[in-house]
Amino acid sequence: MSSFPRQDPPAGSRYPHDTHPGLVPGVSVEEQRVRYRTDRITFGVAGALIIGFVVWGAVSTESLTTVSKGALDAVVTYGGWIFTLLAAVVLLFLLYVGFSRYGRIPLGKDDEAPAYSMGSWIAMLFAAGMGVGLIFFGVYEPVSYYMSPPPGRAEPESYHAMHSAMAQTIFHWGLQAWAIYALVGAAVGYAAYRRGRPLLMSAIFGQRAHLSVGGRLIDMFAIVGILFATSASLGLGTLQIGRGLQIVTGIGEVGNGVLIGIIAVLTCVFLVSAVSGVAKGIRRLSNINMVLAAALAFFLFVAGPTVFLLDFIPSVVGTYFGEMFQMLSLSASWGPEAEQFMRSWTLFYWAWWVSWAPFVGVFVARISRGRTLRQYVSVVLLAPTVICVLAFSIFGGTAIWLQRSGTDIAGAASPEDMLFRVLDALPLSQLTPVAVMVLLAIFFVTSADSATLVMASMSQQGKPVPDRRIVVFWGLALAGVSAVMLAVGGADAVQGLQDLVTVAALPFALILLALIPAFLRDLSTDPMSLRHRYARTALENAVRQGMGEHGDDFALQVRHEPGPAAAGHDVDSTGERMSSWYRRTDEDGRPVAYDYARDSYVEPDPPEHR
Repeated sequence: MSSFPRQDPPAGSRYPHDTHPGLVPGVSVEEQRVRYRTDRITFGVAGALIIGFVVWGAVSTESLTTVSKGALDAVVTYGGWIFTLLAAVVLLFLLYVGFSRYGRIPLGKDDEAPAYSMGSWIAMLFAAGMGVGLIFFGVYEPVSYYMSPPPGRAEPESYHAMHSAMAQTIFHWGLQAWAIYALVGAAVGYAAYRRGRPLLMSAIFGQRAHLSVGGRLIDMFAIVGILFATSASLGLGTLQIGRGLQIVTGIGEVGNGVLIGIIAVLTCVFLVSAVSGVAKGIRRLSNINMVLAAALAFFLFVAGPTVFLLDFIPSVVGTYFGEMFQMLSLSASWGPEAEQFMRSWTLFYWAWWVSWAPFVGVFVARISRGRTLRQYVSVVLLAPTVICVLAFSIFGGTAIWLQRSGTDIAGAASPEDMLFRVLDALPLSQLTPVAVMVLLAIFFVTSADSATLVMASMSQQGKPVPDRRIVVFWGLALAGVSAVMLAVGGADAVQGLQDLVTVAALPFALILLALIPAFLRDLSTDPMSLRHRYARTALENAVRQGMGEHGDDFALQVRHEPGPAAAGHDVDSTGERMSSWYRRTDEDGRPVAYDYARDSYVEPDPPEHR
């Protein structure tokens, strides 16, 4: 039972807790009195789907491969336009939110200080969005475009192809990717730290949406999307660790047995960290990884073609903006070559970011608490994109320069081998592969640990510290799906991973499109939006009346005005949409007393004072 008294609105009060919705400073999720439970429907259905997928892949890999290829064909043919539309619309929407009147609204309560300094915030944003992708695709993707440019863009292996290759890479990893992350982060952060809702995707659609059928479906799709995206990332990391083992130890070709063994070992490590709650250890590992990744990029910059890179990077930025609309407009309507390119690259990336969005978005929301939407949009879009330009230009530019200088980077036996060929052509070639393997292993552990905790939390209605058994289940599911995705890929494991991620992301892409009007609806009734609306109406009416009655000599005065000249005459501030969200309840959903002036619950009187 709650220790707080039931509360009925005071006599004559039209608002919850006798507080006008425009005067509410915000409600944080930590202040809410909630009893978290395992959502048996969300957890049960999502878990059953994943178990079924793992069993299917283990028992009949060929049939799963056939079905996944057919599903991919259908998604690309009938749903590819959805991903393309999403990538464009989300960026435009965020720019509108950040630089309109909504930009002053904080992801937190009024006057709440930012959770982290600007430097720490940007560093954590970089860590959230790069990970294994930078190590795996940093060389592979630009070299692939250089040797075989996107349709209609440049001649293979030309100077134009060199710049266009980097522009296409940054297009996939830059503004559009971070716009998708930023949309989810802004909506989740606003709902949790401004409206007091759980840290769930479904909470964006309403205070109790996570308990509805639609809300549970949204959270299920979010869990499945996180699982497939993280599994694909871990699969790519495993492939590259396996290749590193071949180079460092001199063993023969690494098969699926060894790769699954790598997954098993690293799974044990991240499960121990996840269930033991060694948050400080994981943060320390993340910081070590940041330093290692920066050191590797700096090594390539110094040991590689430094002067060439200094010339190359500004040119890449110009090419990126110059070819932006051409890259955005590419679709299957341009012919079979364009369709194949979209299938293999652009659609995969949009799908990957969509699948990662619930995971990265929740993380970005947490570290961005206290920032205004204008600060949030500016930094979350620009800072990681700038880092992306520098990092990929160094990795990809060095690889292309070596290719043009006679080192056969493109002739590597597999995508995961390309980075090691670059390192082999530079000094310290005996040490750098080991550093890359350590980097990948830490990325594996930290990414899997964080993703497992997020999925477990979503399974328990947003519980901040989920139960260990739920964490272990999702950790094992993550490992199982990673192994199955590698097996389904067969000889072309990378393409197999990409295909499955693209298929799994489509439902959540539709959810993200629906998220935009839901988020906008919340922003339009935010206390700060209401105050701005009232101020604009009141000021306009008062100035008109003052000039009409007194010319230049008038001053403004607040008075009761029930007529059409009232500031809020066209606003129903007592309606459910405006006022229900800040009504406080106990763990059982019963109203309790709260004092917004003091920002605290009203304690019951002791018996002797009653």
